[in-house]
Amino acid sequence: MASVAKEWREIPGRYNLEGTKCDCCGKVYFPERNFCPKCRRDSIGKMKIVKLCREGEVFSYSIVHDAPAANNSQKPYAVAFVKTKDDVLIAGQLVDVDLEKIEIGMPVRAVLRKLDADGAAGVIHYGFKFVPNV
Repeated sequence: MASVAKEWREIPGRYNLEGTKCDCCGKVYFPERNFCPKCRRDSIGKMKIVKLCREGEVFSYSIVHDAPAANNSQKPYAVAFVKTKDDVLIAGQLVDVDLEKIEIGMPVRAVLRKLDADGAAGVIHYGFKFVPNV
């Protein structure tokens, strides 16, 4: 069970698909980072929040057949690394797609979806998933 405070702090990054960009080297990261691992201390205080492109392509993927209990109703399902148009790799679930038709290079886009809830009266967790971009 996630704390409500943590849930609210993570909303901008998850709901808006935000990352950070290093002002020193220009590298974009997701999720957000406080400093650039390449520029190290030179980047402290120079990381700017940026909205990431929601469009990209499947870089790699896997079909999950034996899921955790929370995802039993969804199996089998696909998870993928998606390379966005701004050259960032993001891991996420592929939905609204025929599992047999998924392929490397397939165009996709991020959409906001309900992930789960902490009980009937608890916090509802939203996040992004990827759908085919047709």
